[in-house]
Amino acid sequence: MSVVYARRRTAPTSPTTAARHRVAALGGAALLATAATLLTGTPAQAAPPAPVSAATARAYLGELTVKAEGSSDGYSRDKFPHWSTQSGTCNTREVVLKRDGTGVQQDASCAATSGTWKSPYDGGTWTAASDVDIDHVVPLSEAWKSGANGWTTPQRQGFANDLTRPQLVAVTDNVNQSKGDQDPAEWMPPAESYHCYYTRMWVDVKHHYKLTVDAEEKAALASVLNGC
Repeated sequence: MSVVYARRRTAPTSPTTAARHRVAALGGAALLATAATLLTGTPAQAAPPAPVSAATARAYLGELTVKAEGSSDGYSRDKFPHWSTQSGTCNTREVVLKRDGTGVQQDASCAATSGTWKSPYDGGTWTAASDVDIDHVVPLSEAWKSGANGWTTPQRQGFANDLTRPQLVAVTDNVNQSKGDQDPAEWMPPAESYHCYYTRMWVDVKHHYKLTVDAEEKAALASVLNGC
């Protein structure tokens, strides 16, 4: 069970103190439920739209075009306008923070001022929004090299702000940074229990957007999905 930190940059509390904090915050029943969730490999608190089943993901993977990864020439994050306004003063990031957190409070500008976020990638739990990144499951650069370089800017904006597919998820910021633009042949979430779910998300998104996969990426995805 992960320790809850007010800020990640401080030293962790002792196991005894941390246990008291966890019990006070969640209660014994909630702790058991969280443990059961982690063991099944499904998200604990983060709740992007559920991906297709493992069987469907295997079928989708077989339908994806296998092609060597393209060049990053011309790529820029600015070509994927992200964190668009969704409603009122709320942009995509704030919508995901609210969706994926527990007890999230927002100010008049829709910025999250308090709440708790549990990162499914590593099990880390955070109480400051600044410790949480919104990960693009299929990174923007990866999408560019898999076919999005031929899209229009509005198409890339839709991809970068997609709330209807399992493409955006709130995770520990430095875990997201360690992922960068790597595909599943190069990087997988530290929590092995989440690998099946993550590959289902990845394939679901790539299939919907008709993005390509390279041979190593497909082999890594197939290896995980065959064990789901």
